[in-house]
This record gives sequence, C-alpha cells and structure tokens, in this order.
Amino acid sequence: MHELLNHTAIQAGVLPFIAALIIAELFQRLRLSGLAIIAGFAVTVYLASDFDFEPLTANRKIIWLGISASAIAIPLTLLTWSYWRPILALLAAGTAVWVTWHLLQKQSIADELIWGAGCAAYVGWMIFWFDGLQNKPVAAGSAGLALGIGTGMAALICASAVLGKFGLALGSASAAYLIIQAVTNSRLSCGYSFTLPLSLIAGLVGCLAFVSTRQPWYSLLALGLVPLVANIPISEKWAVWLQTLVLSIVTFACAGGAVYLAWQHP
Repeated sequence: MHELLNHTAIQAGVLPFIAALIIAELFQRLRLSGLAIIAGFAVTVYLASDFDFEPLTANRKIIWLGISASAIAIPLTLLTWSYWRPILALLAAGTAVWVTWHLLQKQSIADELIWGAGCAAYVGWMIFWFDGLQNKPVAAGSAGLALGIGTGMAALICASAVLGKFGLALGSASAAYLIIQAVTNSRLSCGYSFTLPLSLIAGLVGCLAFVSTRQPWYSLLALGLVPLVANIPISEKWAVWLQTLVLSIVTFACAGGAVYLAWQHP
C-alpha cells in the first residue's frame, strides 16, 4: 500500500481527481465548486510534500501562496471591483520574484534582472488572463486541465519530481471539474476560487522549474498561450461535452508544444 501511495499516478492523478470530484459536487450549492482545484492540490501536497513552514523553501512558498489565494478568493468574489484584475496580476508578479529569489541571487546581475523580470511577467500574465475566464467554467476547466498537465509534464521531464506532481495535480483536479459538467450537461460555479489558485500555482511552478532546472524559458511562452486560446468563441448552444472537447483540443495544442520544447531541450 505504501508503494502504491508513493506512485506519481496516484499522488498527482487518481487521488487529487477523486478529491476534486467530491468537493466540486458538494460545494456546488454554495457556488464554490471552484474550490475543487485547491482540494486536489492539497491532497498531492499531503502525499508528496508537507504543509510545514520551516524551512520556508521555494516549494513551500508555492504551497502557502496557493492556499492563501484560495482563502482570499471567496471575499474577492463578493467584492466586485474592476481594478482587481491588474492589482492581482501585479501582486502575483511580486510573489514570483519572492519564490525564486534565493535562486536568482546565484546568477549574474544581468541574468538575475532578466530572469526575475521574466518570472514576474509570466505569473502576472497568467493571473491577468485567467481572470477573464472566471465566468466561463468550461473554458476555465479546459485551460486548467491543459495548463496543469503541460506544466507538470514539462517539470517532470526537466527532473523536478515534486514540481511535476504539483502541476499534474492541478490538471487532475481540473479534469474532475470538467467531467462533472460534461456528464451533467450543466455548468459549475467558477469564479476566483478556481482561477486564482490555479493560475498562481501553475505560474509559480513553471517559473521555479525554469530557474531551478534545465526547463527552457520558451516552453513557458507556449504555456502562456493556454488562457488566450481558451477564450476562443464557442457557441453556447453546443452541448457542454462538445465545448469541453473543442476547448481541450486547442488548449492541449499549446501545452503539448511546451512539453515538446522541454523534451527537446538539451
């Protein structure tokens, strides 16, 4: 049993999927089905990492930032304000520098500035564009599935097992969220509770994988296209399963490109 629970497919695939499936269904009446994303992620953290504060490593910073994002997502949903989008993007950009700071300091001054700015831009970009999906649960779920799996697979290829599991957990949780919608042919609630932790965790995982491993920076460019293509116009008259299929195909094209670039990088 212990060996089974240590398998990547169980820790980052099966169990986060089940947890997200349960939470998405249970919290639908409260319009908080988006919490499925952090539920799936938390299961993987419990199995593959820990919830300790000390020492505050980069991985633990990502964990607690993700949990914090889920905590503030609920009041943010109630406080409608047009300026939340750029403010959250800027705050997220700052967290990218904080998470990778100890690694950036080991680089030359030029690389430190370029890499730090790139990481900040990538995470801010993810937060900004995923914010536009918070009222599009099918598109958000499809983007989360592609982004999570793409981020996780790229990190695994570049020899970062824990970061890879973090990304795959997001993809598994998004898959559960999507399946409920496709099977019932109805949309779940989404909002900040889904898009904010998803985009923040995935963005930070991608940046840390780039800074700490041989993952190429241009693979992040491919992943950055995921929330954009998820916004392609889809007829609301289509069945939910068909919308899911179309959006998953176009978003996976970007994620697949990122994985390929990571695989081909020497």
